[in-house]
Amino acid sequence: MPPTLASLVHHSALKLTVRAGGDRLDVPVRWAHVSELADPVPYMEGGELLLITALKLDAEDPQEMRRYVRRLVGAGVVGLGFAVGVNYEEVPEALVEAADAEGLPLLEVPRRTPFLAISKAVSAAIAADQYRAVTAGFAAQRELTKQALGAGPEGVLAALASQVDGWAALYDASGAVVAAAPEWAERRAGRLTADVERLRDRPAPASAVVGGEDRVELHSLGTGRRARAALAVGTAAALGTAERYAVHSAIALLTLTTERSRSLHAAEQRIGVAVLRMLLAGESDHARAVAGDLYGELLDAPFRLILAESGSASAARARAEGVVGPTGASTGSGAAVGGGGGAGNGGAAGSSGTAGRESGRYRAAALAAATANGDPLAQLAEVVEAAAARAGEAVLVVPEGERLVVLAVDGGAAVAACGEFAAALETARAATARGAGATGGTSAAAGAPSAAAGPAVSAGGPGAGPAPLSASAAGAAAASAFSEEEELVVGLSAPAGPIAVSAAYKQAEQALSVARRRGRCLVEHEELAAGSVLPLLADDAVRAFADGLLRALRDHDATGRGDLVASLRAWLSRHGQWDAAAADLGVHRHTLRYRMRRVEEILGRSLDDPDVRMELWLALKATSAAGE
Repeated sequence: MPPTLASLVHHSALKLTVRAGGDRLDVPVRWAHVSELADPVPYMEGGELLLITALKLDAEDPQEMRRYVRRLVGAGVVGLGFAVGVNYEEVPEALVEAADAEGLPLLEVPRRTPFLAISKAVSAAIAADQYRAVTAGFAAQRELTKQALGAGPEGVLAALASQVDGWAALYDASGAVVAAAPEWAERRAGRLTADVERLRDRPAPASAVVGGEDRVELHSLGTGRRARAALAVGTAAALGTAERYAVHSAIALLTLTTERSRSLHAAEQRIGVAVLRMLLAGESDHARAVAGDLYGELLDAPFRLILAESGSASAARARAEGVVGPTGASTGSGAAVGGGGGAGNGGAAGSSGTAGRESGRYRAAALAAATANGDPLAQLAEVVEAAAARAGEAVLVVPEGERLVVLAVDGGAAVAACGEFAAALETARAATARGAGATGGTSAAAGAPSAAAGPAVSAGGPGAGPAPLSASAAGAAAASAFSEEEELVVGLSAPAGPIAVSAAYKQAEQALSVARRRGRCLVEHEELAAGSVLPLLADDAVRAFADGLLRALRDHDATGRGDLVASLRAWLSRHGQWDAAAADLGVHRHTLRYRMRRVEEILGRSLDDPDVRMELWLALKATSAAGE
């Protein structure tokens, strides 16, 4: 405790007497200051005990004393010490009345007590208080370190909560509560997720104070530019010096426990790359031997391979494949993220409330990546790793330049989190496009699909996808959001085992290619087998091929010399059955035979070749899909 006026009055060596303001002696004293100026206020900082002899004051003038005392109170002076036997034999009544009227404690200082003794007493008390705080801080640091070594982050939080006489909570990079102490504080900490996410978006180190039921301090944890975790400390009042030492010690220890060293992280990355290469080469036994216990039972259970690609790489590949961009609207009802027992049916499903909180967290991460010039690829890695950590799952995350490869437990929290994040990102993209259109701006997401083409199923089940983001919030960032570098495309393989990783990688690549062509964030490989091949024909390159193949026949029909295109379609649809096809056309079968010979002559290709029949049929379907 810092010195107070009461402690100075009770100091046996000072012999101070209270003449006014006896009910306000519990106020702390920051310093004792001597000044004989008629107006010492410009030199006060507040919290001082002012010592005077009234050398330049008319202490018997009631009006002057009222002005003097009023100014001292306004400056934050906590007490006035008046030395008797120097200029006045006793404390003037005018000063006593003025101090009493303003509620300012007035202490009579006997002649045998020098001001220096009072200053020394205050200084000694302040030093003792600081020493106690430092000693308590070191003791807290030792206890926190002991808990960190023995019980980990949970022990640190419990010790910190005891030190500050409040509660403490640890959050991961996604804003989810990892641990809290005492247990009742977890619900209170969960209500601060939005504040933690805002703190995470600020450059580290960062801190904030949140009001409400109690006073809560939020601190980012980590040594990089972006926080890896956050600490919340809730107390009934502002922290004292000793409590502040404890909080700073906890920040350092939790940073050490949550921020792995660069060398260790790099080593794990190299092991992950080696394990993935062995799996892709079919050397699953060697991969298990190298991985050891690092990835738990991941390599012994069915898993999914997730292949994510940044927008710049995706756009480059699309141009190389002849696809201008995601301008071709997605056919069908949109991305059924999690369909067929995939991401949407992952093990992260819980109560509807939990699913809603998870969806909100992924939506916030997606919006942060989309509207704050973020990196969706890095955000996806954080979301997947955080979800796996919360569920106690093993996950293998390997960055490959502008790609990210993830092996995650089939039906687990990490796969569900990937689907939720992709759904949230696609919703954010659609909302950004709508917001930009509403404000009349030029949308950088001109090729983004509409909300109707967005993901329809989330981890919470059908229809439980994330709510659309507000157009106003997304539209405000439309000018900078969703550049090529900020887009994200994800392909998800079917469930596979360690001996089939190469096949799973190819499946994920195929799903990624379809997602890129359809302008969607995520496509599962199982969707490709469950649907029809016809939607794949809705592509500029395919339509160009179809137009070129059928152009000569259309030119022939344009002269009025026969309907070769319609005859070819009818013949192919009837599998080459002359009578049935002729009946559909209303012509004699010999007429149809003549027309098919003309088709062969014009195209220079034989209809006996099954490859030719297949190409012609697909060309007819492609032009039909285009409305031609």
